[in-house]
Amino acid sequence: AAMVQKYQSPVRVYKHPFELIMAAYERRFPTCPLIPMFVASDTVNEYKSEDESIHVIERRCKLDIDAPRLLKKIAGVDYVYFIQKNSLNRRERTLHIEAYNETFSNRVIINEHCSYTVHPDNEDWTCFEQSASLDIKSFFGFESTVEKIAMKQYTSNIKKGKEIIEYYLKQLEEEGITFVPRWTPPVACRLESSTSHTRRPVSPAVTIPDSATKEGLSNKEILNTSSSPVEPTAGTPDDKLDADYIKRYLGDLTPMQESCLIRLRQWLQETHKGKIPKDEHILRFLRARDFNIDKAREILCQSLTWRKQHQIDYILDTWNPPQVLQDYYAGGWHHHDKDGRPLYVLRLGQMDTKGLVRALGEEALLRYVLSINEEGLRRCEENTKVFGRPISSWTCLVDLEGLNMRHLWRPGVKALLRIIEVVEANYPETLGRLLILRAPRVFPVLWTLVSPFIDDNTRKKFLIYAGNDYQGPGGLLDYIDREIIPDFLGGECMCEVPEGGLVPKSLYRTAEELENEDIKLWTETIYQSASVFKGAPHEVLIQIVDASSVITWDFDVCKGDIVFNIFHSKRAPQPPKKDSLGAHSITSPGGNNVQLIDKVWQLGRDYSMVESPLICKEGESVQGSHVTRWPGFYILQWKFHSMPACATTNLPRVDDVLASLQVSSHKCKVMYYTEVIGSEDFRGSMTSLESSHSGFSQLSAATTSSSQSHSSSMISR
Repeated sequence: AAMVQKYQSPVRVYKHPFELIMAAYERRFPTCPLIPMFVASDTVNEYKSEDESIHVIERRCKLDIDAPRLLKKIAGVDYVYFIQKNSLNRRERTLHIEAYNETFSNRVIINEHCSYTVHPDNEDWTCFEQSASLDIKSFFGFESTVEKIAMKQYTSNIKKGKEIIEYYLKQLEEEGITFVPRWTPPVACRLESSTSHTRRPVSPAVTIPDSATKEGLSNKEILNTSSSPVEPTAGTPDDKLDADYIKRYLGDLTPMQESCLIRLRQWLQETHKGKIPKDEHILRFLRARDFNIDKAREILCQSLTWRKQHQIDYILDTWNPPQVLQDYYAGGWHHHDKDGRPLYVLRLGQMDTKGLVRALGEEALLRYVLSINEEGLRRCEENTKVFGRPISSWTCLVDLEGLNMRHLWRPGVKALLRIIEVVEANYPETLGRLLILRAPRVFPVLWTLVSPFIDDNTRKKFLIYAGNDYQGPGGLLDYIDREIIPDFLGGECMCEVPEGGLVPKSLYRTAEELENEDIKLWTETIYQSASVFKGAPHEVLIQIVDASSVITWDFDVCKGDIVFNIFHSKRAPQPPKKDSLGAHSITSPGGNNVQLIDKVWQLGRDYSMVESPLICKEGESVQGSHVTRWPGFYILQWKFHSMPACATTNLPRVDDVLASLQVSSHKCKVMYYTEVIGSEDFRGSMTSLESSHSGFSQLSAATTSSSQSHSSSMISR
């Protein structure tokens, strides 16, 4: 059985009195040239009350549905008949319309309810609303086709409804009819009724008689009088959405999209305890799930729970970001783009993400990003008012000038991924466009790590420029006015965004502080510690099957000075035999360091050095990467650094061992993490980058010219 499709319209307001609208409406019968499918109608039943205040008319309408010939053949019908019952109450100034299908009523159930009523705030205006449901039980195996046809026909007619009334209003005006008097009781009954029937106030705000509720008025007032008569209704006008309001504040929505918004909103009003989100925010969740109301409801409810748990509604007013963030977080709001969207500028390349995570922990960083998003929602509302059109998302400009391996520090990337995940879940459809400028060589690596976490809808909004491409055609000026291009991008506008820079290590929190706050740095889990002895370097073997993979490393020198090397060998190193190792392990100065590079191997013959040696002092942090040119075995080596001489002349291993026996106290300590990013990840990110007109050449091609070292290692003190 197919699902029941439901439709609920917004309130459409006609700035004409009810009686004039009725005169226009009546002209639709018996046929209407504006609705070609409405072929004919016959009156089946009619009732008028004595005083003519009530007029009920039942018609049988003949429709020529625009459906494929084949379907009509299978169904065996040319026309579809509907029964429409109109109940006009001139005293109350209401018209209620009920319609249902007569044809195929055992297979398909269609119900529609429409009402014309007086506007609650202006008795010379008329409101129109309609709702409908479609339930296809069975249709010769063509259920989904029938559903599509029905929905298409229905929604196209909804759009026409307003035009038709306006067409007949114009016709009336051309005939000189611009006023139709209201119904008044016949003189005979006036005397007796004056006692029993006091005339009702025309705009009924609170006193709604029982008859009205029976007639299906679903005003919030009715709900209110029954539950809490005192409390005035809060929220959007009359707690219903008006078609003009939707167009002005929420944008051009199709009838079904409007319906989803109204139904989801109604559901929230009835079931959600707590603050109901603004209409534009509900709409974002619907957009994020292609207006599938159940899926949207699910993510919206999760987000509302999350907002409550983390007190997000109060974040802007009560949370003060720590000074470190104010000084070193290189991001801020900066005017707006050409579409009127708020513009957020982030100088990611200038920002010490590792330092921020180490100084603050992940939570404070996340909270800060959330406060930026909350501010974004506020600015969208503001800009919607200022520019006179709906603006529901912002533009983000990310400058990557200065981005390097430091930004690939894994805990930093993990923090970034978690932040992206939280933002995607709770601020869907808020990013209108993302401009990524001055993307450097390491960017594809970062992109590879981050892109799987980004929603496809969001990813389509990314524009990536390498180098100075942003200054050329199709660049920044297409999206941002010249006057507000920031100074650091060669523009004339002073940009207040903080410069960023390295967070001083003195601000890093100690392990104890982090322990107390229950925020453990991942260093415990993802970093390994190694001791480096004078005669026994620490070596790590990485086997590469696919040339042009990327080996990344990240280490802190905790004690002593070391030399870092990376070698390549075609054949697998043979670790020493177990028994010989056992015999020496206690006495050998190398502790349990396994030597991978065989003593008999010669540099240049058995193995080669693929990066120049890097001397690293105590207390330094190093991040780097190497694009592998050949398959085979790569060895990362951390070696004791004693005198400058040793670094330049590669002493034979035997001498090293002899030297170290004399000073066995010499020991360095390193905390390291290494990872290989497969080339297939790059191929993917490469093509996606190239397709978004970025100036990247293939990563491998860009980095194999032998004149330059193809590693980018970066040391921070």
